[in-house]
Amino acid sequence: MNFAKKTFACVALILAAALLPQPVMAESVYQAMAKAYENNPDLNAARAGLRATDEGVALAKSGYRPTVAAEAVTTSTNTNGFVTNSASLGVSITQTLFDGFQTRNNVRAAEAAVFAGRENLRGTEIDILLATVQAYANVNRDNQIVTYRKQNIAFLQEQLSAARARFDVGESTRTDVSLAEAELAGAKASLTAAVAQAKSSVAVYAQIVGSVPKKLQAVSLPRKLLPGSLDAAVTQGTTEHPAVLAALFGVDAAGYAVKAEEGTFLPGVKVSGSVAKDDAGIDTAQVQARVTIPLYQGGAASASVRQAKEKLGQQRILVDSARRSIEQSVVSSWTQMEASLATIEANKAQLSAANLALNGVVEERRVGQRTTLDVLNAQQTVLEAKEAISQSERNAIVASFSVLASTGKLTIDRLGLQVANYRPEKHYEATKDRWYGLRTVDGR
Repeated sequence: MNFAKKTFACVALILAAALLPQPVMAESVYQAMAKAYENNPDLNAARAGLRATDEGVALAKSGYRPTVAAEAVTTSTNTNGFVTNSASLGVSITQTLFDGFQTRNNVRAAEAAVFAGRENLRGTEIDILLATVQAYANVNRDNQIVTYRKQNIAFLQEQLSAARARFDVGESTRTDVSLAEAELAGAKASLTAAVAQAKSSVAVYAQIVGSVPKKLQAVSLPRKLLPGSLDAAVTQGTTEHPAVLAALFGVDAAGYAVKAEEGTFLPGVKVSGSVAKDDAGIDTAQVQARVTIPLYQGGAASASVRQAKEKLGQQRILVDSARRSIEQSVVSSWTQMEASLATIEANKAQLSAANLALNGVVEERRVGQRTTLDVLNAQQTVLEAKEAISQSERNAIVASFSVLASTGKLTIDRLGLQVANYRPEKHYEATKDRWYGLRTVDGR
């Protein structure tokens, strides 16, 4: 009996504990990035776009394969008033044997386009992860500012009560009370603006990550992941960033496109065969080999080659443009990071001094050496210093992750995110050699 009572009591305790409200686990910035990597619609759209690019290789390889068609022919002949009708059914097959290496170069161009697309997708992933960090840091900053402004209102309410009490006993003037009332009203308006800004930041966060933030952790700078110096960061960015690599693959694709267009000037060889049966039961079979030597194509082929060469030149210029853009981004992010870190230290010193000054002014007012206005001004300085720290900490976090993004290192592998890595090569390998089929690899 005692054992049964003890068991019942244990079960009751377990159930009671389960019914208690559970604490909300704080979400880290890395968990938020993992969610965005899985759920962000822009990133999923970019993946779908790359899968469509993969099909370009299968399209190009179709030039190696035969074309097969079934034919039904009806013929009506009028000879001196006598009409003769006939019909036949057949199958024809055409195979290209040589097309001036156009198919080979089109395949290589399509493959280069796929590689460029993968780099562009990696660049999109980096952009989404950086946007997640920015949204995360903005929410943290705005929540801190809301907290500071609520604390400021509580302080000002105390000052207003104190001013009214002193006015009632004749130790201050109506002006002091009015100053406190005005400052409190302004603080309430500032709190309303801060709450609105915080809600806006939450909306942006939900748009990027796919869920509303519940409780966010403070973010530490990824010091171990950062390059050792600005020069090292620039070198990494200009050689490893997806934008640069995508531009280089674009040069390869454009080069193969030039060769493919030049192939239109070379001879072409095709073999075709057909088998047919007419309504009289007669079977016919035919094999035909055709060699085509282009002599003049109205200038279209020449214009196409020139156009392809200009596009190749454009792609080469875009490589230089991408490198310069990345270098500028790295330098800007790095200097912003250093400036923000220095600003944090200065703001912390300002806050420490402002707190000491506020305490001193409050004590001096009690003995009549300071006015209510002095106290309000000192409190405003403290509030501004707190908010400045929140802003500079946000700037340092975003700038440090921007350095990683600019060097091409803001990836799930580098960050160690706990999320399944999207492997674009799986779809490519599954679709590049497909001969037929209307369904996509995932069954759509």
